[in-house]
Amino acid sequence: MMRIKEPQFRLSLLEIFLLELACWLGLWLLNDYLAALLTLITTAIVFAVLVIALLSEGIERSKVPRRYFWVMGLSVLAPLAAALLYSIIFGGQLSFLT
Repeated sequence: MMRIKEPQFRLSLLEIFLLELACWLGLWLLNDYLAALLTLITTAIVFAVLVIALLSEGIERSKVPRRYFWVMGLSVLAPLAAALLYSIIFGGQLSFLT
């Protein structure tokens, strides 16, 4: 029987969060209008997928690893944290509102 090898290089949850946060902050610094739209849309979609996955997991257990749910949760928190950090740094001033 053929066995699948585990990847040698695996990021921790903190590293995943920091990478996502850096990407989102970069987007916020480049174009805050696009970042605001993507933050709202992406966060809503990923949150909905996470809720549905958790509900289905509660109904019937699957072989999905727990790490998937943690990464999805971080994918909801990272854009929100980047938006909050951007608004703190720039005092809540969004260039597309002025």
